[in-house]
Amino acid sequence: MSEEKKEYAISVQDVTKIYRLYDKPIDRLKESLSLTHKEYHRDFFALSGISFTVEKGQTVGIIGTNGSGKSTILKIITGVLTPTSGQVKVEGKISALLELGAGFNMDYTGIENIYMNGTMMGYSRKEMDEKLQEILDFAEIGDFVYQPVKTYSSGMFVRLAFALAINVEPEILIVDEALSVGDVFFQAKCYRRMEEIRQSGTTILMVTHDMGSIIKYCDKVVLLNKGQFIAEGSAGHIVDLYKKILAGQMDSLNAELEQEREQKQHHDGEGTDGIEMSDFSGGILEVSDSAAGTAPRLMKEQITINANRTEYGDGRAEIYDLGLLDQRGNLTNLLLKGEMFTIRECIRFHADIEAPIFTYTIKDKKGTDLTGTNTMYEGADIKPVKQGDEYQVEFTQKMNLQGGEYLLSMSCTGFEHGEHVVYHRLYDVANITVISNKNTVGVYDMESQVTAVKR
Repeated sequence: MSEEKKEYAISVQDVTKIYRLYDKPIDRLKESLSLTHKEYHRDFFALSGISFTVEKGQTVGIIGTNGSGKSTILKIITGVLTPTSGQVKVEGKISALLELGAGFNMDYTGIENIYMNGTMMGYSRKEMDEKLQEILDFAEIGDFVYQPVKTYSSGMFVRLAFALAINVEPEILIVDEALSVGDVFFQAKCYRRMEEIRQSGTTILMVTHDMGSIIKYCDKVVLLNKGQFIAEGSAGHIVDLYKKILAGQMDSLNAELEQEREQKQHHDGEGTDGIEMSDFSGGILEVSDSAAGTAPRLMKEQITINANRTEYGDGRAEIYDLGLLDQRGNLTNLLLKGEMFTIRECIRFHADIEAPIFTYTIKDKKGTDLTGTNTMYEGADIKPVKQGDEYQVEFTQKMNLQGGEYLLSMSCTGFEHGEHVVYHRLYDVANITVISNKNTVGVYDMESQVTAVKR
């Protein structure tokens, strides 16, 4: 489709948002009364020159770490905030799931709040009469809808707010982490409704930390970091770039984007794989100190490690480095469900040991062991080691855990004279975030093959 024929629901052009930060409240008054116009503030760029477009009917995701400006750009698009500079154009009626229930009057009943918020969205009383039953059926809060919302539980409150926002048939739906409300059954209904309105041609702009939803729903993804536009393109590729930011691999990210930018220029502006990149000639991203160094970086420096981990042992062995590698060999804490991944341990021995055993365990956030293995279980033959020896041990397997957060532990142990001995153990040394676009019941997926035949 040519640029002239594209119809944009949202166009963000060079948007910058600057906040003035003051060390003390009195400084704000001093600055306003200063005859010499002395400044007592420092500028904080929540957004810096952000530009992107959303075509009508597209589902576009915005991802980035906390503080990257995702919620700020959504609030500017919805008119909650005004940009310091730049322009936003919106074509269509917006329903925004930003702060659920932010426009509710706590003394009004649920019914009264539905009609009041419908009026604020631009709907007539008659239009809201037609939508009322659908909203009530979706919220499933029963006769509480006739009670003041201040009497609601937090669950009932967000269910009603979500039901109202998602059932008014908006032309543009803006979602900011709102799909995590309610219990698992209500969340499933929310996702089904999201899919229905997406299929109906509604434009959706969403911010979420759930990479499974991003991969499943989004036609295009925009990556932000520290208020800067980094790249936009297909979901899978942009999620891979995001994983590099999470792992602190800024030098690798810069190199990859620079290569893609050169390829784009070589193809005379046609782009590569639908990826748009920021111009890095201004040094938008920080390059790690090791970029020009001679010593190779340790793996643990390139992933998220738990600073409060528990470790112990008699010191005869030391796990001096560790890493998590995805199917493509990238060091990352984010793994895709259904793909192969590798846990790598590097061990240095400070004494002779007859038969060391290398292990790993994956636990849930409550501390329950979910899975794990060791070289003894797997029948790996570890020969006697000498002081000064170093081993690299890899466990490669398929990720069948459901999407969610997990904790990794590892150790080097052994048996001496019938007694179990711990040489070095690291408890909860790293987190594992599993990204999934299909979760089943329980903690892991049996990968069922389903057939249904009418008899």
